[in-house]
Amino acid sequence: MLCQFTVKNYKSIRDEVTFDMQAAAISEHEDRVIKDRDGEQFLPVSAIYGPNGGGKSNVLEALHTLAAKVLRPLYATGDNDDRVFFQKKLLIEPFAFSEETKDAPTEFEIFFRTEAAEYRYILHVKRDIVIYESLDRVKLDTRRRSALFERDKDIMLKGIFSKLKISDELSATLPLLSYLGITYKKNEVVKDVLEWFEYGIDFLNYGNPIEELRMAVSNSEEVKQLMLEMIQEMDLDIVDFRVVEDENDRIDVYTKHMLEEYEAELNLSEESSGTKKLFGLMPFIADSLLKGTTLVIDELDAKIHPVLLRYIIMMFNDMDINKKKSQLIFTSHDLSTMNSEVFRRDEIWFAAKGNAQNSKLYSLVEFKNEKGESVRKDAKFDKQYLEGKYGADPYLRRIIDWGKVNA
Repeated sequence: MLCQFTVKNYKSIRDEVTFDMQAAAISEHEDRVIKDRDGEQFLPVSAIYGPNGGGKSNVLEALHTLAAKVLRPLYATGDNDDRVFFQKKLLIEPFAFSEETKDAPTEFEIFFRTEAAEYRYILHVKRDIVIYESLDRVKLDTRRRSALFERDKDIMLKGIFSKLKISDELSATLPLLSYLGITYKKNEVVKDVLEWFEYGIDFLNYGNPIEELRMAVSNSEEVKQLMLEMIQEMDLDIVDFRVVEDENDRIDVYTKHMLEEYEAELNLSEESSGTKKLFGLMPFIADSLLKGTTLVIDELDAKIHPVLLRYIIMMFNDMDINKKKSQLIFTSHDLSTMNSEVFRRDEIWFAAKGNAQNSKLYSLVEFKNEKGESVRKDAKFDKQYLEGKYGADPYLRRIIDWGKVNA
């Protein structure tokens, strides 16, 4: 479970921004929060809104980059097609519009939880060189806090890591956490941390058609059954589907339709773009809900009908469905769901650029107007956003100068 993520000096993000999945102490939808066993409460859903170029995708990309920096060394020599991204050379780009930031490191800080503990991992990287790194842990059953390692000019292994041995020739580009994963992969704590980066958080990118085809494949009967339940709830006339993979690794998906008593089967390529997108999305949604992972999606609303978008969001909000503490984090332009029926105020985030081309990130619950007033929980969020009252210019106002139309 993701608790909090902070990044500084990454692409359009110049100053430190923090994306927080901890539930604020507010009085709306109190039944729609994840209550962990130590009493702490977290959000099952968060959406980031803002204009194109405002930096909302960069927030999620920064989170993805941190995971890739940690995992890439573990997959550098592998041949797993599912992890091609982690096998590619990774270059971390700082904020480009300042001489000061161009030569400064990019800073990441993340808090996340496993079943056993909450961890804080800090990584500062200059291009691909590790400048600083640390890992701390709080055990959930005892609330005992302990430092595990710190890497500055020297490496200090602490607590239960103090007896581990580190090579004198540790590469400056290799995170210590990655080195421990390679060298001590059977260590329980190392395994617990790296399994969260590998399996506890998942990233979905709609921009790659090959990736979308891979997404359509589900080898799990449990995932397939949940997908079929979702399809029925969405009132589609698809009653079943099957996946065929030939000896050349070519994948075909066939959907079965029932119209009155007539049954027909279509290749997924013959379906509408919306249905194809759903089949690319639903395995990830179902898998996340069944396993309790954090699912991160850029532009979830792309090619998805607003009614279906709302349905997906509400599945994560429903604690009777979301029993494994799953989380959904996404960017969106769709305003039909930006309302108090769907979201708590702490689940709505905005990204916008300042005058120096630097992205800012803030949540609706912390936003205050010029009079210092907070947004009411029963406010018309979408209407006020379109009126520019939340500081992030609405998408349409950014791409069209309405005053010059038909001039």
